[in-house]
Amino acid sequence: MSIELPKPLAVYYAAKNQKDVDGMLACFAADASVHDEGEDRRGHVDIREWMEETTRKYGVTVDTREISGDADKPVVAALVSGNFPGSPVTLYYHFTLAGGAIKHLEINA
Repeated sequence: MSIELPKPLAVYYAAKNQKDVDGMLACFAADASVHDEGEDRRGHVDIREWMEETTRKYGVTVDTREISGDADKPVVAALVSGNFPGSPVTLYYHFTLAGGAIKHLEINA
């Protein structure tokens, strides 16, 4: 299913599905933070490490299904498939956007 996403999110998911870490990282503010799998990551160096690790470990593809929330705090529901038990699963990506970039991302089931 194709939904209309704000530009930084559309670019992020396109890069994610291509396993393009540089493309994904370019969508994040320099001081961004990510919360995933119970861990917090801050700044480009830490976020890049998280992206490389999860891309290598899970090899996911993401099919965005729905967007809700406010313009600066969108929540994207996506069907995520990859190398993990229970695949595929719907995950919720809670974003905070600022200045045309992703300022914060929290992923949960």
